[in-house]
Amino acid sequence: MSNLFIGLMSGTSADGVDVALVDFPESGRPGFRIIDALDIPYSETFREQLLQLALNDRCSKHQLATISGELADLFAQAIHKLLRQCDVSPQQIRAIGSHGHTIDHAPNNRLAYTLQITDHARLTEKTGISVVCDFRSRDVAAGGQGAPLVPAFHRWLFAQYPESQHSYEQAFINIGGISNLTLLKKGLGFDCGPGNCLIDYWHHKHTSEAFDQQGKTARKGALLPELLASMLGDNYFTQPAPKSTGREYFNQAWLEHYLKGTAQQKPLNFDWHDVAYTLTALTAKVIADQLNQYHCREVFICGGGSHNQLLTELLQHYAPETELKSTSDLGIAPDWIEATAFAWLAYQTMLGRPGNLPSATGAIGERILGAIYPA
Repeated sequence: MSNLFIGLMSGTSADGVDVALVDFPESGRPGFRIIDALDIPYSETFREQLLQLALNDRCSKHQLATISGELADLFAQAIHKLLRQCDVSPQQIRAIGSHGHTIDHAPNNRLAYTLQITDHARLTEKTGISVVCDFRSRDVAAGGQGAPLVPAFHRWLFAQYPESQHSYEQAFINIGGISNLTLLKKGLGFDCGPGNCLIDYWHHKHTSEAFDQQGKTARKGALLPELLASMLGDNYFTQPAPKSTGREYFNQAWLEHYLKGTAQQKPLNFDWHDVAYTLTALTAKVIADQLNQYHCREVFICGGGSHNQLLTELLQHYAPETELKSTSDLGIAPDWIEATAFAWLAYQTMLGRPGNLPSATGAIGERILGAIYPA
């Protein structure tokens, strides 16, 4: 039976879909190989629709269903492009692992839920490949946060590289729209707070560009200490793990609240670049505080934020005792970790094995994750 799996990831940044083709070993054997991967960017119009859907509690049923179907079509196009690129047929793929796109995440509600959209039945029909999806719901039903899910994959991945393991604490940090940390020795994982989501929002507001390339625009600004201190006072940052968050919390309204509040306490005279710099510092500081708290000596960075040079410089500044590395040092490009993680989650599901890490999500136990749409 084939052990080729495809992973799909549409993250909080809503900039596009990452798709990876991964060859996993037969059950019980070590080793795996990323055959190829690619990124299909969303159009500016579609990206805005996704972002508005995530922030709009009054979206129509028609809008929700239409965008879900359009996502399925985009995912199918990405998959077919990758398969042609690799000269692999759909019949050779055992399953697709699809994260879908998160539009709401409320694991702490009285009736907890998490909602990722994509018409996965349509995706199965468009590709002729079995689809495993809706990974987060089972963990939430078991009392967990449903996020982050990648720590279980990070631990499995790191086990493939015994030569890289040491007695001191090592970690993975994924900086997407939200930043999440995996502590490998302790088996913990949680969302630290905003990753790129606030930086991207502010940059787009003032330039119409989707993101700040390498942090070049933010470099034109200077730190606003009062604003940084005010934002760091948010209750989320002192909540104990397990915890998870998303754009439903860290968004435009959250930022405007702190901008207004800081201005009322002390009149602010700043250029918008100063806010851009301070938001970059915020992301670096909330990550660094966790690295320092858990005495992480070595951290492997992945996600889109790994390309923001200013962000990584500030992270090193705030966590001087931590050696920062890229997941490229483990042989995996930073951009493909999450797509590969969802291919692995599909691999786990198809083998009947758990995909969550209860110490990271807070679930009452290990669970086989996902719903399956058979080809």
